[in-house]
Amino acid sequence: MDSKISSSKPAENREPPATPLSCAGSTEIILNSIADGVFTVDRDFRITWFNRAAEIITGIPKDEAIGRPCCEVFRANICETACALRHTLETGKPIVDKPIAILTAEGKEIPISVSTALLKDAEGRVIGGVETFRDLSLVERLRRELHRRYSFGDMVSKSPAMQKLFAILPEIARSESTVLIQGESGTGKEVLARTLHSMSPRARGPFVAVNCGALPDTLLESELFGHVAGAFTDAKKARQGRFALAEGGTLLLDEIGDVSPALQVRLLRVIEERVYEPLGSSKSVKANVRIIAASNKDLEELVERGIFRKDLYYRVNVVKLWLPPLSERREDIPLLTQHFIDRFNRLQDKTVAGLSRETLAVFMHHDWPGNIRELENAIEHAFILCSDGLIRPEHLPEHLRAQSKRLPPEPGSTLKDVERRAIWEALERNAWRRMATARELGIDKNTLRRKMKRYRLTDPSPSRSESSLSDSFHL
Repeated sequence: MDSKISSSKPAENREPPATPLSCAGSTEIILNSIADGVFTVDRDFRITWFNRAAEIITGIPKDEAIGRPCCEVFRANICETACALRHTLETGKPIVDKPIAILTAEGKEIPISVSTALLKDAEGRVIGGVETFRDLSLVERLRRELHRRYSFGDMVSKSPAMQKLFAILPEIARSESTVLIQGESGTGKEVLARTLHSMSPRARGPFVAVNCGALPDTLLESELFGHVAGAFTDAKKARQGRFALAEGGTLLLDEIGDVSPALQVRLLRVIEERVYEPLGSSKSVKANVRIIAASNKDLEELVERGIFRKDLYYRVNVVKLWLPPLSERREDIPLLTQHFIDRFNRLQDKTVAGLSRETLAVFMHHDWPGNIRELENAIEHAFILCSDGLIRPEHLPEHLRAQSKRLPPEPGSTLKDVERRAIWEALERNAWRRMATARELGIDKNTLRRKMKRYRLTDPSPSRSESSLSDSFHL
């Protein structure tokens, strides 16, 4: 939105060349009373007005700021390469809540968010730009405190179930007992296993993971125990297995429920006696390895069905940890989202600030069948299309973009907001049959058509055939 502030004519031969912009008395009082910093610049980017909050945030008095180039006052990390005000003055497009960092008068770097707009005089001519900025130092401190409070290693959660899990993890990590981690695919079983390893006395040793469901039996046996030269047709030289590679550390047997009964017997011996024989060898090798097993299947049910050996189940089920699906810990979605945003910002050198309100609503309504892995993939997809600012629905994968159209309108306090939501709910109740909706609301069908057009209410299920709706009419 363009900003208009009346200006006084500059006095001749005034130095510095920029002229302070005076505001009407009431406007100046309001701008000096708000907590956000506000300043204006002329077409040469020299500061012409500076409010009290801007003085407090930057540590630079108004008299020192006015007349100077804004880049000398703020020394922001975007001044030379991606100036927000320059973008607005060149394109006419405002910038909203762009996260950046500035240096204060004491040389301290602080995070802020900036919004820009064109500055016009009473005749509508562009005479410069206006920028508002907000100190995010407190927000950043609170964010770090929340992350510290609700994080455990590489895991973050505030759900009661996960907090109980976090409370017992240190004791489990210190022990040498075999651990069984169960949970749906994508819930973070390997992350939990790595966390246990990093907190254990074996932390200096290797962490080795093998997906037991990804290989056929013959290859998996060689992968786990290794083989000697000549053990089978293509075995031209000896090769170490995962047990040997994990010596002195931790071995994760992921998806152990997919292991065949024949291989289960060999695993049982390793867990019981801590020895194994490489393929083609008759010599036993000692295994100084802590074993963590993981499965997205209910091993107890597999035992009852005779698919998984009961004796092996009891060997791996010394300590059982259950990871709930993301749909049962929705309170973690904002926390996990920010965790992934911070990580991708570091990896890709971007400045994405977070999620828009609409995107967060999509995330909170989605069932996340792929759990945390699906959430991480959605954020990574958004980073391809969004380099800074907020992630919006148009940045999301297709299935989430489609879901955003099915969400109810955001609640509001104005009569228009209330009317829009009432019409949307009536359309939903009537399966978007417009004639039935008009009758329920007690309005003419043409009135409904106009209001749907005004509020941009469209059927979120385009696949639904209009011709199949006997009680419908065309817009």
